[in-house]
Amino acid sequence: GISGTNTATLEVSNIPPINLTSRLRYLMQYPYGCIEQTTSSVFPQLFLDQVKVLTENEKAAIQRNVTAGIEQLKTFLLRDGGMAYWPGGENADGWGTTYAGHFLLEAEAKGYFVPADMIRKWKSFQKNKAGEWRREDKYYNSDLMQAYRLYTLALSGSPDLGAMNRLREMGNLNTTAAWMLAISYAKAGQPEAAKKITSNLSVVVGDYRELGYSYGSTLRDKALIMETLVALNDRTKAFEILKEISARLSNNGYWMSTQEVAFALKAVSSFTGVERSNELNFDHTIDGKTVSATTAMPLAQVPIKIEGVKKENVKVVNNGKGALFVRVIMQGTPARGQEEDAQSNMNITVKYTDTKGKSIDPSRLEQGTEFIAEVNVTHPGVRSWYQNLALAQVFPSGWEINNLRLEGAEEYLKNDPFSYQDIRDDRVYTYFDLYAGKTKTYRVMLTASYAGTFYLPAQSCEAMYDNSIYARKKGQVVEVVKPVIQ
Repeated sequence: GISGTNTATLEVSNIPPINLTSRLRYLMQYPYGCIEQTTSSVFPQLFLDQVKVLTENEKAAIQRNVTAGIEQLKTFLLRDGGMAYWPGGENADGWGTTYAGHFLLEAEAKGYFVPADMIRKWKSFQKNKAGEWRREDKYYNSDLMQAYRLYTLALSGSPDLGAMNRLREMGNLNTTAAWMLAISYAKAGQPEAAKKITSNLSVVVGDYRELGYSYGSTLRDKALIMETLVALNDRTKAFEILKEISARLSNNGYWMSTQEVAFALKAVSSFTGVERSNELNFDHTIDGKTVSATTAMPLAQVPIKIEGVKKENVKVVNNGKGALFVRVIMQGTPARGQEEDAQSNMNITVKYTDTKGKSIDPSRLEQGTEFIAEVNVTHPGVRSWYQNLALAQVFPSGWEINNLRLEGAEEYLKNDPFSYQDIRDDRVYTYFDLYAGKTKTYRVMLTASYAGTFYLPAQSCEAMYDNSIYARKKGQVVEVVKPVIQ
């Protein structure tokens, strides 16, 4: 990788490894910012103190992040107490509203300030939705949406027992919804009802992945079930699911959505918060220096200093009785130009034109040139409707984005409709859905502003909740030259 960008951490635990450093970093550095991703980036941080001993710097960082997350969620809030999927949206997102409200309740319980009016409006919205809910068979997770809503109402101290009883009497609940309804009863002070629901309830979840709606997947649902088992004090079954979740978290080659990572880490935290096994007791030797470490927490992290390409040996000696799981987690920024074109279940083309639509070569532009970057995204029709696609157009520092919103000239580019667009200093994120066999086109007007040689990063599009849907065009070196004076 690029010199100076490499970091390494020694992670030692007496629970199956969860790859905490890497997975948490993924959440915190995730570039997009919908209601689900904003919540996912901060939710697990509320419970890190149940997994490891936090340094003062980590405590301060978590305080900042959670506080910022609460502030950011205000931008999604609608007049009726629901929350939109994107800031400034007009319609409430069902799962996102419940998920964000769940986070706010847990944050408040941890001592963070959450405006009382925000919670009051949210509760009112949830009660109204719970009362008017009807089963929608066309949605796989319709029952789960209601069960999760009822759980958060119970957690808030305002259980809707009428709606809970109606859902229970309907029968034929999918597995995850039944577990969520059970924990709703437990939180509402009716543990016997919870036990009756779960007495012969399976923990098997069918294989699935949603691109929208509840952003669900098999692994996400497993995490929900595990957290319910912990709450119902069934740690034996919970530990079996913990091993499954650990196998996914610890496998860097296994892609996980933000929803999966957040709920998986939260479920692990709930388990470790009540389950205290033998303390960690080990010696670690790094760069020839041996240090003894003990902690009552199930996980310990030790930073490893990296100096250039110098090789290091890391040695760990277990001084305790139980097994230890040891990982060295490394990260670095790849050197530029190493990416390649790639695509899976999606096609994109990228071209550059002048303001009149004539194709131009972006590798060498005269300073002051105005031009357009155009991306065409095509659904090849192999699979069904794609939801929540994210197109990332990142530009070199020598080019400037002309924000036509400020100039009131957005129609000039004739972009196809999108759900939301985020224009930043050096990049534009565009979010949209795409039907099978269709193509959408998005254009950004740019100016070649600064003379010099720069790197144009890869242009990419992906489904935010399914990594099997993506396409990218590799980057290249570009040059901006000073105009020739006649």
